[in-house]
Amino acid sequence: MDILAINGVNKRFGGLRALDNVNLNVKEGTIHAIIGPNGAGKSTLLNCLVGRIIPDEGSVDFNGHRLLGRHPHQINQAGIARVFQTPEVFGELTVMENVMIPAFASTDGAFQINLWRRAADRRQVAAEAEEILEDLNLIDQRDQIVNSMSRGDKRRLELAMCLVQKPKLLLLDEPTAGMSRADTNNTVELLKKIAKRKITKVIIEHDMHVVFSLADTVSVMAQGTVIAEGAPDQIKSDPRVQEAYLGGAHL
Repeated sequence: MDILAINGVNKRFGGLRALDNVNLNVKEGTIHAIIGPNGAGKSTLLNCLVGRIIPDEGSVDFNGHRLLGRHPHQINQAGIARVFQTPEVFGELTVMENVMIPAFASTDGAFQINLWRRAADRRQVAAEAEEILEDLNLIDQRDQIVNSMSRGDKRRLELAMCLVQKPKLLLLDEPTAGMSRADTNNTVELLKKIAKRKITKVIIEHDMHVVFSLADTVSVMAQGTVIAEGAPDQIKSDPRVQEAYLGGAHL
């Protein structure tokens, strides 16, 4: 069953066609990678999915419901969470506070004002947050101020902030960008570890090691459109992908 269906999506910025008749389906429970050279339209497509950009034409259906026209917070509450290229966290707060805030926001749009008022809810959310921090190896940093954390730890924290919302679909925009190989390998292992949560994932990634280690399906974008799609082994050997992505070099 398709949890996400993108049909005929177009987006222009002045004379630039950033998305050109994009069609893409994501099956529920899978990891679907989107790859392509810089400027291919990958992040623009994700911005359309979360309501940050409104397409000029086309439709986006999530769980059988239209997304276009909804506000970003409504899309989030419908069950879509996103990890950004640059971690978006609350730097002056602790790790634990960062994870608890989106747990409330995902249900009623309320942030800190209710975080401190509803003691029973707060205890439940705290228990869920601790479980997620344990999974992501952040539990020992639960009381640390986020501004003092490394980039890799902030990226893991943002992932925890997404998971606590219990999304049906998780969008990851270059989750290993700027990481060392060791941190990248750790991130891959963490993503495999959280697979038990049965969350469908869409990953934009330039690191082919990450893509081929995780993805069930790979879509390839170039010049704003999808030029190929298939299993990782199919994509590796597709001459269109090699030409568009690596100038003819083998993946």
